[in-house]
Amino acid sequence: MADVQARMRRLGMSRRTEEAYLGWIRRFILANGKRHPRDLGAREVEAFLTRLAMDGNVAPSTQNQALSGLLFMYREVLGIELPWMDDIRRAKRPQRLPVVLSREEVQALLDELGGLAWLMASLLYGSGLRLMECVRLRVKDLDFVRGEVTVRQGKGGKDRRTMLPARLREPLQVQVREVRRVHQRDLAAGFGEVWMPDALSRKYLGAAREFGWQYVFPAPRRSCDPRSGLIRRHHMDESVLQRAVKAAVRRAGIDKPATCHTLRHSFATHLLEAGYDIRTIQELLGHKDVATTQIYTHVLNRGGAGVLSPLDR
Repeated sequence: MADVQARMRRLGMSRRTEEAYLGWIRRFILANGKRHPRDLGAREVEAFLTRLAMDGNVAPSTQNQALSGLLFMYREVLGIELPWMDDIRRAKRPQRLPVVLSREEVQALLDELGGLAWLMASLLYGSGLRLMECVRLRVKDLDFVRGEVTVRQGKGGKDRRTMLPARLREPLQVQVREVRRVHQRDLAAGFGEVWMPDALSRKYLGAAREFGWQYVFPAPRRSCDPRSGLIRRHHMDESVLQRAVKAAVRRAGIDKPATCHTLRHSFATHLLEAGYDIRTIQELLGHKDVATTQIYTHVLNRGGAGVLSPLDR
């Protein structure tokens, strides 16, 4: 396991991916009587994935995550490239339409939130951010002059820019001033560092203590970094916003299974309804392929092709 972990860290893979892959590799080895993976092959991998589907009743995306972890171990760690690897078929993910809220439902949801939860949820809807993109925002990523938010290391490791809603400009400036006060207290106490991506902390000495690198939504308390052992102030735990949004959906009387990601879906759909170009929306969302963005054309109020039902004529 140490070799797998070292390889993933050398490749700069995220901590979440590291934990997920290690978990699946561990379960695969235990399911096969603790035999070494070199002694196992396609039959054992297929059997493991089948048990996940039949006995564990896991979703296709979970099966594919388990397969990705096992293939990473064979290819990247053990250096084994066998023909059977390409023959293993990934579980087919069902094509589902995204849950989208109306403008009135979005407003009702936001009205049930307050403080940081309202500000973060408003960013998800107003800028089209993913949940983790929001909680990982740094002070330097907010451009109040140009009205832009820069998303660093988004899905697929891509950077992008999206709009900063004018309505959120003042609340965000207030939040940044609060972050400055918290940072100054941390510095006075001998702390003030944040986690830096890749090797930037070694390349730019002292940058981890600079105000621009601080999180816009910091955690209420300092904590110990599990990898380095350093005491730092990390970003707010994403579960805080998830719980707040779930409770707000219930209080607002919204019957749809809405989550934080629903606000991003609503952002894209409402822009399409307003007549904005789908390529522009693709760039704002950070989609690699416009086909991913086109799914929102199926949930427009007027129908994907703007067809009017003959019953309504």
